[in-house]
Amino acid sequence: MKKVRVWTAAAILLCIITGCGNNNVDKDYVYNVEIQEETGKEYITTDNTITELEQGFSVVSFNGNYGFDSFLEQGGAESDSGVLKYLTSTLISEADNLLFEGPAFGCSTISVENKEGGYYFGRNFDWDQCEAMVVISYPDSGYASFSTVNLDFIKQGAGPVSNFLSDETLTVAALYAPLDGMNEKGLCVAVNMIQDADTISQDTDKPDITTTTAVRMLLNKASTTDEAIELLKQYDFHASMDYMVHLAVADITGKSVTVEYVNNEMEITETPVLTNYYLAEGEKNGIGTEQSHTRFNILEKALEENSLMDAGQVKDTLSSVSKGNFGEFESTEWSVVFDQTALTAAYYHRENYNKEFLLRLER
Repeated sequence: MKKVRVWTAAAILLCIITGCGNNNVDKDYVYNVEIQEETGKEYITTDNTITELEQGFSVVSFNGNYGFDSFLEQGGAESDSGVLKYLTSTLISEADNLLFEGPAFGCSTISVENKEGGYYFGRNFDWDQCEAMVVISYPDSGYASFSTVNLDFIKQGAGPVSNFLSDETLTVAALYAPLDGMNEKGLCVAVNMIQDADTISQDTDKPDITTTTAVRMLLNKASTTDEAIELLKQYDFHASMDYMVHLAVADITGKSVTVEYVNNEMEITETPVLTNYYLAEGEKNGIGTEQSHTRFNILEKALEENSLMDAGQVKDTLSSVSKGNFGEFESTEWSVVFDQTALTAAYYHRENYNKEFLLRLER
């Protein structure tokens, strides 16, 4: 693959300073849509140019090879800096001063049967106001997928260089930093943080993956929850930014689990709901924020009352556990309802559940 060049030795991804903060109500956001004849729904069309849907939320597509198979074949990476070193040595030139970092975040996920058949996977990402981007990937090798990236998690190391970074550079880097997504087989993956001083750093002779590259690997290579678990077992997992995390994984059959690492040992717990505390039995069980227990209980109750949901009910359920309900400084930066059969994604930005951004994977 040809190298993606930047014009300065700086960051691949950056915290776009002007993008985080107050909404810009004056700007008109223009994007193309395609109407689905059967439903009349308008799906946003995408290409390799980053399209801003509203302030702080954008979308882009990538077709081709972005070197991920080669990344795994050369042993992966045991740290975020190792991922960046691979990117700068193979894909992106003149980008030496790189830094992945970000403060703690919360999240909620739910897997629920679709009234029309199949399953939905819903996800809230809770954080400060940030730059979020959806990347629709059609790799030469691997499954097509949606993924969502918080661009603030990867900051520039030297100076304000955002005007010099191409869309291709940002997109390739973002492909290595997903926090959730769904692939063409209907497999969904999401990262949720656990408030715990511990971290994950397995140390055997296996190749290495970080949190975000684990998500990318599963989206590219796993078609079922069981396949995802087996893939993860083949690698030493290292928590990105040293934060304790667990993964929610759900497939098209409705099999939904959390993958946790307790004392660096993988633990699998079947659950349709995940927030931000340990579910694995044992010494860590229940450790996490009090609010994460509250959100978990709300989601469980919603499932008890409605074992089958339509997309609107999943959206409303995500709204019921969004950060605006708890009077905190954080917001739910994005919510997404993945339809694992139709291979569509309905995004809602910053708790505006009246405005829907619809995307779909091309088969």
